[in-house]
Amino acid sequence: MIKSILVVDDSKMSRKLVIRALPEEWDSPVHQASNGLEALDIVHDKSPDVIFLDLTMPELDGFGVLAALQKEENKVPVIVISADVQTEAYERAIGLGARAFIQKPMGPGDIRKVVQELGLL
Repeated sequence: MIKSILVVDDSKMSRKLVIRALPEEWDSPVHQASNGLEALDIVHDKSPDVIFLDLTMPELDGFGVLAALQKEENKVPVIVISADVQTEAYERAIGLGARAFIQKPMGPGDIRKVVQELGLL
């Protein structure tokens, strides 16, 4: 059961779009961060059950967040949502522990499909 969610993106509009697309069944608190440093603080303070993570952000990018989580052996499922669809970005994110990768702009059912595939719904 998902008790807490973290959405990380430097764009407030993108965070709102992700939050609106979350499964209705997840009646859980949603925490937001606008950069990777804020995200790690929330991870340590709130222990979210799932993270939706952009890759391109100021201060600490999504790759830095993934690397920090990997170093800490934190197993929280991370779903990357990014406009960077280069093969290298995808492979690097998956190599750093991301469980899935959704391309921006995302469609209305993309999050539901991915969380179902991951067994989070």
